[in-house]
Amino acid sequence: MNRLPLSILLVEDHLAIARQVLDFLDGLGWQTDHAGTGALAVQLATRNSYDVVLLDLNLPDIDGLQVCRAIKVGAPSNVPILMLTARDAYEDKARGFRDGADDYLSKPFDLREVALRCEALARRHQLHVHQEMRVGPFTLQTREGRALLGDVALPLTQTGFKILLLLCREHPHAVSRSALLQHLWGSQPPDSDALKSHIYALRKQLELAGGAGMLVTIPQLGYRLAFGSAAFP
Repeated sequence: MNRLPLSILLVEDHLAIARQVLDFLDGLGWQTDHAGTGALAVQLATRNSYDVVLLDLNLPDIDGLQVCRAIKVGAPSNVPILMLTARDAYEDKARGFRDGADDYLSKPFDLREVALRCEALARRHQLHVHQEMRVGPFTLQTREGRALLGDVALPLTQTGFKILLLLCREHPHAVSRSALLQHLWGSQPPDSDALKSHIYALRKQLELAGGAGMLVTIPQLGYRLAFGSAAFP
């Protein structure tokens, strides 16, 4: 059976389990990295591109659910996350899926099933890597982190693109400031002026592209997109 040549990040603090999984995946010819802590996992996942992240929930420094959220926010692409954990109650699984997990496998597990699920997640991800999201006059190419207003490309930073992406997903509703902070930085946001600075920069880019007034501030709440009567090709 021909297998996809995958790149895998394994996040597991139990060294015996980690070695067993890594040896098996290496035997398939896959490229593997290992992180024994949540902090290292986030660092690796936000600096490198992986086909799948295998994530244990019980880590020594950061809860696996927080790691999942941080990877989903900061990774260069929307990498699929397969949670490997002994927490097998329905509530645990529901919490994992709500926090961004793409699949769930309870310990103890068959390593052959781990491989099959990795391949399924990678194939599913590859089917959508070129998808475009269209909302009103906006076109967002999620894999490339590229956004257009009509035919005009917006030179956004990574953070600016993430803000615009969330606003488009929630349109026509407003997005609260707290939701934006969580979306961008998880449970450890920077100083209180950081979001304002990114919002200001995004608003200026929209204005330069002919979208003045599209990013609306809702007092005491947050922000939303308003297309009004503006016409774009």
